[in-house]
Amino acid sequence: MAQPPSTDPNKMGVGRSIAVLTSGGDAQGMNAAVRATVRVGIYTGAKVYFVHEGYQGLVDGGDNIRLATWESVSMMLQLGGTVIGSARCQDFRTKEGRTKAACNLVKLGITNLCVIGGDGSLTGADQFRTEWSELLAILLKAGKVTSAEAKASSHLNIVGMVGSIDNDFCGTDMTIGTDSALHRIMEIVDAITTTAQSHQRTFILEVMGRHCGYLACVTALACGADWVFIPEMPPEDGWEEHLCRRLTDQRGRGSRLNIIIVAEGAMDRSGKAITCDNVKKLVSTKLGFDTRTTILGHVQRGGTPSAFDRILASRMGVEAVMALLQATPETPACVVSLSGNMAVRLPLMECVQVTKDVTIAMAEGRFDDAVMLRGKSFENNWNTYKMLAHVHIPEKKSNINIAILNVGAPCAGMNAAVRSTVRVGLLQGHRMLAVHDSFDGLAHGLIEPIDWSGVAGWTGKGGSNLGTKRALPQDFMDEISLNIAKFNIHALVIIGGFEAFAGGLQMVQAREKFEELCIPIVVVPATVSNNVPGSDFSIGADTALNTITMTCDRIKQSAAGTKRRVFIVETMGGHCGYLATMAGLASGADFAYIYEEKFNIHDLELNVEHLVEKMKTTVKRGLILRNEKSNANYTTDFIFNLYSEEGKGVFDCRKNVLGHMQQGGTPSPFDRNFATKMGIKAVLWLTDKLKDCYRHGRVFANSPDSACVLGMKKRSLVFQPLSELKDLTDFEHRIPKIQWWLKLRPILKILAKYQTDLDTTEKAEIEHVIKKRAGVP
Repeated sequence: MAQPPSTDPNKMGVGRSIAVLTSGGDAQGMNAAVRATVRVGIYTGAKVYFVHEGYQGLVDGGDNIRLATWESVSMMLQLGGTVIGSARCQDFRTKEGRTKAACNLVKLGITNLCVIGGDGSLTGADQFRTEWSELLAILLKAGKVTSAEAKASSHLNIVGMVGSIDNDFCGTDMTIGTDSALHRIMEIVDAITTTAQSHQRTFILEVMGRHCGYLACVTALACGADWVFIPEMPPEDGWEEHLCRRLTDQRGRGSRLNIIIVAEGAMDRSGKAITCDNVKKLVSTKLGFDTRTTILGHVQRGGTPSAFDRILASRMGVEAVMALLQATPETPACVVSLSGNMAVRLPLMECVQVTKDVTIAMAEGRFDDAVMLRGKSFENNWNTYKMLAHVHIPEKKSNINIAILNVGAPCAGMNAAVRSTVRVGLLQGHRMLAVHDSFDGLAHGLIEPIDWSGVAGWTGKGGSNLGTKRALPQDFMDEISLNIAKFNIHALVIIGGFEAFAGGLQMVQAREKFEELCIPIVVVPATVSNNVPGSDFSIGADTALNTITMTCDRIKQSAAGTKRRVFIVETMGGHCGYLATMAGLASGADFAYIYEEKFNIHDLELNVEHLVEKMKTTVKRGLILRNEKSNANYTTDFIFNLYSEEGKGVFDCRKNVLGHMQQGGTPSPFDRNFATKMGIKAVLWLTDKLKDCYRHGRVFANSPDSACVLGMKKRSLVFQPLSELKDLTDFEHRIPKIQWWLKLRPILKILAKYQTDLDTTEKAEIEHVIKKRAGVP
């Protein structure tokens, strides 16, 4: 009788073999997925094999299928493309080719296959699995395998990870490589914007994506483009007139440039392709504008993966190994994916079916269905773009004044949030007021109206254009209430970090004394520290994470060159260990010290011993991250001195304090997009709230739900009353009492070769995609 599979993560894989391959077009982050699969597989006790050159290597066998070791995936994390190679394979499409592939796997006793690729590669994998018994029978009959070998490999488990820059696989929020491709695109768009402004030019940019408009849509959102062409939603007939009118309008508002984004599969309602050249011809001839085109091409696939893609791929790699080892012959082939910030498993063929349904909907001209089938994330991006692209401000005014302020330390993405808040407020008919210098400015009357063009070009600007300070309102509540009355402010949008949350709460508590503070208030979390209660993510944290990760890459390169060197790097975050933990995952650190996970001298000793052991391998370098306030006594200097002393003769140490570079820089595509959506959501919520509490020309709101934090929770944006969040907050250390990312800490340790427990109790159940979609009206 077969032994029941072990549930102990350290022993789950004993006696089992896993093969990992990358197939189809390459994408940044594939290497991170391969690395995680290999290391977690080895951690569970399984043997892990690389399959080089995709399915072609599976068919050819021999040296293409090699045993992977812990060290063989070292220094892979920061490389773009795929180190084990990928190829478009014709042989695997034939029965004969698949039979050869099956034979190669059976001979090595491999019954678990992890495929990283696009929908074509994953469909191929599912077909392979379905035919497995038939292929075994052919091999047995031909005498290629023995009956004992066939019995040992009677069943093939398959798990897919979607690696594609196009983000065209339905059921998944983000595919591996999409975020990095957006980074490449935005770097270029930002660079083009500066030259376009100098010469008052119109630039038309073509981005990749095959038949999917995701990259084009998010790029348009992130750079505030004037127009975007996507395959899922061709423009209405007569779009040429509309486009020319919009470009002229923008110039009339004082804009010195126009940006038009074209997806490579864009077409009109009759199915005729829309290319950069068509659009250039139209704009130059009709408007006489100086117009240039740029086709970005394969630049989008290249370069180093972003922090988001590395973390996404690493988390998916862990989930893929767990899914393979927990699979039974009855389990359908699944893809592992991320929904919001949760790892999920989805039935592979349902996802493929919905992806095909999109193509059918587009071919049949059912464009609204095509957008809906792409999923919530795509639909939200498209609706957000449409809302901000309509620049006709209503004549009828609402007589509502909404004030916006930035509070706390500056971070990338604050300006993008201010821009969308201002513009959507104006579209709602409100009057928008900009408050300079935080609560300080609110107390001293640094308040002025801000219009549509006042926030032009703010999406890509780092820091805070409104000015921001850490001062809290309690010291000047009298002055603040007077100014709220004087400027007739009906609602407040506070964009900032922990001070924004604390300040908002102080204003709510002061409502008893000051009636003027009885107005709807919304706090939008924006801080590199990601420590605002009520939200899993803050605007600005992704940009800071990328800054730290890119710096750590360079430091690792230096350490790898010198050999036997350990770097201690200090990150920001106050008492919140989010940046240190996530940057540790993204840069392949050996350890990350944080306040939330207490450590003592014994732990420090273990970490040093771990590095001494590591120096005996071929990987002779170390990277240790330390959150700035992880421990008052075990400072960065202390840890540096301890490691230097204990590592004498084995390794030497260097230290780096990254400092305020983490608050600077242009916002990442994620932060631009996230900030834009948060700003819009905040204003629409305030508009609804004001309808409830606007009586006889004045506003009175004092219920707990009239002052909320707008946050990302698991899969959606939610509003939570400040007063309710108060009990979930550690005010002394300025962090939420419960933080979701702490459960990723074991992954960081396992990938750095620590024997630690991985919690497999939260087993992701397979979620159905088709049923999920059916309920959408």
